[in-house]
Amino acid sequence: MSVTPTIDATTWKRAGKREWWGLAVLVLPTLLLALDMTVLHLAAPHLSADLKPTSSQLLWILDIYGFMIAGFLITMGTLGDRIGRRRLLLVGAFAFGVASVMAAFANSANMLILTRALLGIAGATLMPSTLSLIRNMFQVDSQRTLAITIWMTGFIVGSAIGPLVGGLMLEFFWWGAVFLLGVPVMLLLLIAGPLLLPEFRDEQAGRLDLVSALLCVATFLLVIYGIKSSARDGLSLLALLVSLSGLAVGWLFVRRQRLIAQPMFDLGLFANRAFSVSVVAMLLTILALSGAWLLIFQYLQGVVGLTPLQAGLVMLPSALVQTAASLLVPRMARWLKPSVLVSCGLLLAVMGFVALMLVSGRATVGLLVLGTVIMGAGVMPMMILGTDLVISSAPPEKAGTAAATSETAAELGMALGIAVIGTVGASVYRRQMTDSLPAGLSSEQYEVAVDTLGGALGVIEQLAPEAASQVLLSVQMAFSEALHVNAFIGALIMATTAVLTAVCLRQVRLGASSH
Repeated sequence: MSVTPTIDATTWKRAGKREWWGLAVLVLPTLLLALDMTVLHLAAPHLSADLKPTSSQLLWILDIYGFMIAGFLITMGTLGDRIGRRRLLLVGAFAFGVASVMAAFANSANMLILTRALLGIAGATLMPSTLSLIRNMFQVDSQRTLAITIWMTGFIVGSAIGPLVGGLMLEFFWWGAVFLLGVPVMLLLLIAGPLLLPEFRDEQAGRLDLVSALLCVATFLLVIYGIKSSARDGLSLLALLVSLSGLAVGWLFVRRQRLIAQPMFDLGLFANRAFSVSVVAMLLTILALSGAWLLIFQYLQGVVGLTPLQAGLVMLPSALVQTAASLLVPRMARWLKPSVLVSCGLLLAVMGFVALMLVSGRATVGLLVLGTVIMGAGVMPMMILGTDLVISSAPPEKAGTAAATSETAAELGMALGIAVIGTVGASVYRRQMTDSLPAGLSSEQYEVAVDTLGGALGVIEQLAPEAASQVLLSVQMAFSEALHVNAFIGALIMATTAVLTAVCLRQVRLGASSH
């Protein structure tokens, strides 16, 4: 039977052992999804040699997973509110496990694209379900903040170990093995979930409005596709038209929600300042980080010359400090208001961006690591308390919708960061390379070197030692300049977000909105 918890303070109760064990179960798919987002990029060369995809097919193999997650998050969040969050989580876990096996044994590029799309749709059921169940299982503010901290730590650990796990698996197994990581995790979730996780749903919700669901999915698929196309190939008329079409469909979705008696998505959630400001602040924070992180791993591998596994090891200190910082947030939240803790953390992150502006060549790799450590520690209050404010400011029966909105903001922020700030960095790199490349290159070599970092490194391998060293120096200077510009933009966005949260959340306290 489903239970719809009330918001009467007399019904609050502290979470017991069952809830904490249930949280451990919920962290597993979260860790797996974070790991799955990074591990495939390492496997790309191996699967390319086996399946021989075209360049277009390879891009779809890499991108379709994120497209589907972003496109289906809101729809799956609201579906969970209607049919039950545990039920949706278990259905999604089963689908994710089956799709993982299909992807592992895909024998063509098109089959892998299809299975990656199914993985993305299944992944979209897992994200809002885990977070909304935490909202219902942990009713006491301090316990809920700690639970969200542990949940967020799953993301950090998954992202950090992705390159390491992927590198080790590819050392001993074929590329499909990276997909099989999900099978035992989903089996454990299917076994333990019914025993440890309670069921929650909105008993007052009507049937899912399929028209609204289609409009919602189309909105995000079109917008994300247009943004990613612009990031990959530069701004084009087609990418612009696709993005504008997505915005037009989004307008129809919003209009329909205002007109129908039982809307799929409750736009009234945005009337709550804690909810709306936290969603915007999370989007801006991820946007700023994505623009810098886009270049950091390229810098370590292309400029410094590290392998993917070595680059992952170099980034481990950042993940470890992030984990430690995240565990401090619940304690600090007992004494400091969210506006103070979040804004101070974001200002600390600005200092991390400043450190990146000083990076130049191999000699300053330590400074790059320091910058990422400071950035990672600084954004943790925003990511934890912002998520807490988003789901706690919504009524318990709308927790799935609120959780999906939070995740969608993060996905949009990531896509915009890569597209907008990434495009600026790419243009800076091209301008610097145009001004600094030595004479003596063929016209084809010149165009390839100016276009991308990878292309420039390929050209260097073709040159004599003296010419290669000159081009490498140009590459290091140009890419360092691109990193500096992206870091500067990220610092401005992060500082703006710090001011936004300090001003707009100053009257907000954890739990105040929902209690």
